[in-house]
Amino acid sequence: MTTVDTTPPLRIGLLGTGPWARNTQAPALAAHPGVELSGVWGRRAEAADALATAHGTRAYTGEEGIDALLEASDAVAFALPPDVQAPLAVRAAEAGCHLLMDKPVATTVAGARAVAEAAEKASVASVVFCTLRFAPETSAWIAEQAAVDGWFTARAQWLGSLYAAGSDSEYADSPWRRDKGGLWDVGPHALSVLIPVLGDVEHLTAAAGPADTTHLILRHTSGASSTVTLGLSAPPGAAGVEIEVRGERGTASIPGWAGAETAFRGAVDALAEAVRTGVPHACDARFGLHLTELLAAAEQQAQAAG
Repeated sequence: MTTVDTTPPLRIGLLGTGPWARNTQAPALAAHPGVELSGVWGRRAEAADALATAHGTRAYTGEEGIDALLEASDAVAFALPPDVQAPLAVRAAEAGCHLLMDKPVATTVAGARAVAEAAEKASVASVVFCTLRFAPETSAWIAEQAAVDGWFTARAQWLGSLYAAGSDSEYADSPWRRDKGGLWDVGPHALSVLIPVLGDVEHLTAAAGPADTTHLILRHTSGASSTVTLGLSAPPGAAGVEIEVRGERGTASIPGWAGAETAFRGAVDALAEAVRTGVPHACDARFGLHLTELLAAAEQQAQAAG
């Protein structure tokens, strides 16, 4: 006997129409078999119309459009600057919508705390999209290393060339990335890998490097230590991502992954599971708050030392 799945699709609205929304979130949501893309909201009506039309859904704009999209949705995904995202996430939680947020949740501890508290008060599920925690290849590697004891140290380098001479990346037009640099843009990715493998960060030291580069030295609750280098202004020949852990069983290096759209589909699955079961995901708004706390402390140290 064939069992027919009668579970209604999760209606997810998208807030934002920039490159991240166009290239990753809208395609992933529109193609997901368990999701109905319930609408796209943008500050510019023409951008919202274009993205909504491309994916067969409705466009919203203006303040009244936010409320209308929230009413039409079970959950909302964010493709907005972090300090625009945070107050809208609070608003969405208060409207009863589950949250699929981009990292970092906010660049202030107060902003991230407001989101975490609003999600808890409203009893809505939340997921923060730290890419490596949801890409199939890397999420499996993280789980494998987290199950192993005896790690001694780790090294993470995430160097982009977004702001290098000659870069033509459309993501370079993002004012918040240019202002906050690699620490805030790619720092959440590195921390989201190191913390589940080595344990929480109990001591942090930060120093500024060339351009927007930041160096971190972390001591973890397991007793292991790690070093992290983050930046968006490396020469193209120096750019790349490397994360390795070393311990009693040798060395393990994180594998490559298929891309952001595949990883985002994994984040959608994680949100749907949290909605269905009521069990919080490890990368929820509370974890997003903790990442902001660590990054804010690192930023303060690096600026004081500089």
